[in-house]
Amino acid sequence: MVIYKDRNYSNSERAQHLLSLMTLEEKTGQLVQPFGWQVYEQKDGKIELTEAFKKQIESGGVGSLYGVLRADPWTGVTLESGLSPEEGAAAVNEIQRYAIEHSRLGIPILIGEECSHGHMAIGATVFPVPLSLGSTWNVELYREMCRAVARETRSQGGAATYSPVLDVVRDPRWGRTEECFGEDAYLISELAVASVEGLQGQSLDQKESVAATLKHFVGYGSSEGGRNAGPVHMGRRELLEVDMLPFKKAVEAGAASIMPAYNEIDGIPCTTNRELLQDILRTEWGFEGMVITDCGAINMLATGHDTAEDGMDAAVQAIRAGIDMEMSGEMFGNHLIEAVRQGKLDEAVIDTAVLRVLDLKFKLGLFDAPYADPKHAARVIGSEEHITLARKLAEEGIILLKNEDRILPLSKKSGRIAVIGPNADIGYNQLGDYTSPQPGAKVTTVLGGIRSKLADEPERVLYAPGCRIKDESREGFDYALECARQADTVVMVVGGSSARDFGEGTIDLKTGASKVTNHSWSDMDCGEGIDRMSLKLSGVQLELIQEVYKLGKPVIVVYINGRPIAEPWIEDHAHAILEAWYPGQEGGHAIGDILFGDVNPSGRLTVSVPKHVGQLPVYYNGKRSRGKRYLEEDSQPRYPFGYGLSYTEFSYSNLTVEPQTIPTDGEATVRVDVTNVGDREGAEVVQMYISDVVSTVSRPAKELKGFRKIKLAPGESRTVEFTVGAEQLQYIGQDYKLIVEQGQFRILVGKHVNDTLSADLWVRED
Repeated sequence: MVIYKDRNYSNSERAQHLLSLMTLEEKTGQLVQPFGWQVYEQKDGKIELTEAFKKQIESGGVGSLYGVLRADPWTGVTLESGLSPEEGAAAVNEIQRYAIEHSRLGIPILIGEECSHGHMAIGATVFPVPLSLGSTWNVELYREMCRAVARETRSQGGAATYSPVLDVVRDPRWGRTEECFGEDAYLISELAVASVEGLQGQSLDQKESVAATLKHFVGYGSSEGGRNAGPVHMGRRELLEVDMLPFKKAVEAGAASIMPAYNEIDGIPCTTNRELLQDILRTEWGFEGMVITDCGAINMLATGHDTAEDGMDAAVQAIRAGIDMEMSGEMFGNHLIEAVRQGKLDEAVIDTAVLRVLDLKFKLGLFDAPYADPKHAARVIGSEEHITLARKLAEEGIILLKNEDRILPLSKKSGRIAVIGPNADIGYNQLGDYTSPQPGAKVTTVLGGIRSKLADEPERVLYAPGCRIKDESREGFDYALECARQADTVVMVVGGSSARDFGEGTIDLKTGASKVTNHSWSDMDCGEGIDRMSLKLSGVQLELIQEVYKLGKPVIVVYINGRPIAEPWIEDHAHAILEAWYPGQEGGHAIGDILFGDVNPSGRLTVSVPKHVGQLPVYYNGKRSRGKRYLEEDSQPRYPFGYGLSYTEFSYSNLTVEPQTIPTDGEATVRVDVTNVGDREGAEVVQMYISDVVSTVSRPAKELKGFRKIKLAPGESRTVEFTVGAEQLQYIGQDYKLIVEQGQFRILVGKHVNDTLSADLWVRED
């Protein structure tokens, strides 16, 4: 048996041997990733591979395919034209079989899929978006979700995923805020490690593991004006200390792949930034995995950043900088071979990239077990176990922002409830971007969740959409007000939408009924490429709430959205506010559980919510010198980082730090007693922040350095411990190296960043 086919040899030996057998055309083929949904057609219930794909395989090969199973308006794959879980696995098998049997060396294809909050394929479980997942502050639960996502993806033959998103949100006007965990690098790092561990499992060659791709490296969440892929203006120290931290931790956890960001930093596009991709990523961090571009990133070098003369120049710059594979594959496919022939590129540079691609394929076990089991895919994808997990995550990610006079939870025993608003019964509006088409019955809306709680008394629930997300029409106001007048309590379900046009038509604002029209309604005001100037509600949603409020009924606002909403009037007048973000397919059940008290809310904010967009940036861990107010208002957010209410109350006491003085390489133990002083069980997120009182380099006023989510029965107390050592105290010093300085540190522990107990720790060398 030839070496590369013999599993008795190491992955490295097999990859080296295979490389030695390859032609330049075959090598280059391994570095391209065409769009997977374009390589087959479905005819009479059967999959037929396109002639163009067959020709590409036979003339040199294809290293990877992007989104073979992706379904959404961009791909044009619908519920009707798409593939079921079983059919999807069979289709991937057909693609693999052709690649292996009709290429000279029989190299399998790496199937890469989008899995930010669930595999983006028909039938897959739709979990809450990452902003909601971060709001759970439950690392173990998120790790469990990543295992489920890997299980569903690999069951169909998907072997790599383009997640997690590790960008640190600095301006929530950015449309991709929903795809991120929040504004704090430490919290993101904890979730980054959990993601790698969950997605990749014990070993990549397991049938329930996929390769994680960290993105977007780096600074993507700090773009100018919150505009997608805009320039990033950031000092080297902040870049190293904040935005790079989650990536570094995920690399240390063994991440298999990484994706550079579209943006530039200080004039250098990340796609060609050798310092990022070579000096830091590979030399300093020791990363040995694959680097893949985002879609169209190399094109942007010639038509966007304008740092390359043409396509060939862009492709050569990218691969020399450290890019191993191009998503879409156009620039590498069109130019690399010719660049070598013209002497503009050394073939050894291509060899290095090909080795990394092949090494990943061997680690994934694709040469030894390239095929999926369609029957297994049908059993695993969308399983009851995963649906239950999606509901649990949605429940823990919902944040109670306001609860005046403890109006929540609602009573199941009496009273009529009017459910009003454009997000009350539109399933796609609660799923977020990067979501596949869904059959209507699969997604439980807020209206559906409330109705299920009062299933024996359906007459107690009234419904009216009232308005659309963005439209200025008020034609639905009268019907909404009529419903509200008949009710004892009004639940207003408003917010935003990242739903692309799935061809579902619209709703009749006067009746709430579904309606198909010739007009293609789009209520999308969030998602990739949808950045905003404002954080206010779009359209006439605020006006609708104000009209309902005039009726004198209790008004509970439920936000379903992908970025924070700044509406002072609502915050001042609503009796209760729930922030649900995009809670996924089980979101309606989760919201119903919380509204009626079957679940005690435990979500906490991972982004600060400003009073006004003019306060931005308002992230909590700014420098002490950032200033305290504007002429019109102070600089504090409406709701601070870590904030969230419960149906019970928690008290903190007896904060201690032992010992109170440690050397620079020493450790101290922080302890605090937390007591549930309310009348019902609840979960509290105990948060520890550290403030470096005096430092050589200016530091953030406070930084999160630890957290625990604990559940306590009424009257129960627990002592929570944190360890503080070099990792929690160090920072990037004047020489851009990590240092622990001697001096005073303030340890703050409490409910959120602005509600803490404090004690001092001293670092001294005797």
